[in-house]
Amino acid sequence: MTAAVSYASGPSHKALLGMPIGTLFDDIVARHGGREAVVSVHQGIRLSYQDLAQRVNTLARAFIASGFSKGDRVGIWSPNNVEWLVTQYATAKAGIILVTINPAYRLHELAFVLEQSGCKGLVLQNRFKTSDYEALICELCPQLQSCEPGQLRSEKFANLTTVISMTESTLPGITNWQDFLELAGQSTAAELAQRQAEQDFDDAINIQYTSGTTGFPKGATLSHHNILNNGFFVAEIMNFGVEDRLIVPVPLYHCFGMVMGNLGCLSHGACVIYPAEGFEPEAVLRAVELERATALYGVPTMFIAELALPIFSDFDLSSLRTGIMAGAPCPIETMTQVNELMHMTEVEIAYGMTETSPVSFQTRVDSPLDKRVSTVGTVHPHVEVKIIDADSGRICSVQEMGELCTRGYSVMQGYWQNPEATATAIDDQGWMHTGDIAVMDSEGYVNIVGRIKDMIVRGGENVYPREIEEFLMTHTAVEAVQVTGVPDPKYGEEIIAWISVKPGAELSEEAVKEFCRGQIAHFKVPRYIRFGEDFPMTVTGKVQKFKMREISIRELGLEEQATA
Repeated sequence: MTAAVSYASGPSHKALLGMPIGTLFDDIVARHGGREAVVSVHQGIRLSYQDLAQRVNTLARAFIASGFSKGDRVGIWSPNNVEWLVTQYATAKAGIILVTINPAYRLHELAFVLEQSGCKGLVLQNRFKTSDYEALICELCPQLQSCEPGQLRSEKFANLTTVISMTESTLPGITNWQDFLELAGQSTAAELAQRQAEQDFDDAINIQYTSGTTGFPKGATLSHHNILNNGFFVAEIMNFGVEDRLIVPVPLYHCFGMVMGNLGCLSHGACVIYPAEGFEPEAVLRAVELERATALYGVPTMFIAELALPIFSDFDLSSLRTGIMAGAPCPIETMTQVNELMHMTEVEIAYGMTETSPVSFQTRVDSPLDKRVSTVGTVHPHVEVKIIDADSGRICSVQEMGELCTRGYSVMQGYWQNPEATATAIDDQGWMHTGDIAVMDSEGYVNIVGRIKDMIVRGGENVYPREIEEFLMTHTAVEAVQVTGVPDPKYGEEIIAWISVKPGAELSEEAVKEFCRGQIAHFKVPRYIRFGEDFPMTVTGKVQKFKMREISIRELGLEEQATA
């Protein structure tokens, strides 16, 4: 008798949804048109499914009238709002591939994404917090100061013709939201219906960029089938129905918001609620109370911030039932408080990655507390998982550590125009190699132990050192640089850059941080800088990052956090 192996497949009495997003959208509107679809608290907007459909169809027809064809790419660069949701569904109906752009991106990253994806259009919020999106896109495309709307011609971004403001713009070349919507009059409902009929559920509909180990982000290309089904089954496991009302404080540019949140609600006729443009703990709790929310999403640091509010007890959270914590391990104290103080007795843990649409594992409402804090749950419906020995490819025995692999409907089509990276990630049998080290127990629960590569997870954001290293190497005073993570009580990990300065050059810690500001996302800017040439090396000259981490922990006095 052979030992049990670390393999599982997700059974389900529910079939996969074999339809494009637009088809399901129209079906939900027909069945639940009068029900509330979305509430944007900070905008004071409240739309029924029928109201939402009117806005979505208008925008979809405007895209068609503007010459956007099936398969064209449109970027969206904005914090959370109703226009984001409308754009998500309008592009899906028109067969346009939505390229979701992190609101924290700066020039360096934005330029790469627009160029690599070949975006024909870009929908943006004018500004958010300290980011002036209009000024940034104008810096990349100065022609926007003089060209006609929709007539941009850029040598660097050959496909980009149309930049659309979600409100109004002062730049002649950027189209105002209302002006763009008026173009819908030049397209008919029949043309939109025809465009929808041309779509297949296996068509690519979304590109999400993940930080790449090669130094540049990679565009995970996802289909209708990928993300619609994943959103459906995430909400299905949470026992969602039309009465549910979900607070989404996580960003929409990421799968957590747009798939697990937006599509999870759509597929069940439920209501999605945006409490603020970005995460604000007080706004979240106020929205729960005012909207009688039944569910709440967040990474553990968000729940910790909400619980820590001095006025936490002022809010009535008794309507809450469920929700999801994902993105980082959940401390048992936090889980207990969320259960007891926030009334989320059915809160669940989920695990996945952008390349798998995203969720592969989820705890269930009846999962024991210890499983909800020590594991990421069991395999998702219609998904296969295995844990393998990374060197031999052999499937590990139960309780044996190895690399986690997933296969099924949720695996991406590949990285956009990057066949080499795709072949590295997805093998000939269709298995997605996650790069995560995991252990499966005899009940099928999986614990994520660590990462094969050097990825840093800072506050739920995946950061790859190579990307930061290559950027810092563009500084004229930098001779060499190595980046790693060190433990941090608030964000889980923080970033430290070891920098060797060129002979005769001078460089300060503040100068390095200033060089990063406005050029790379704020969460990628190193918290710590260490100057010197004493990189720990192997005998063959390879940098030993684990030793860098050990030295950094000792020098920074972080031993207590490292053992916590």
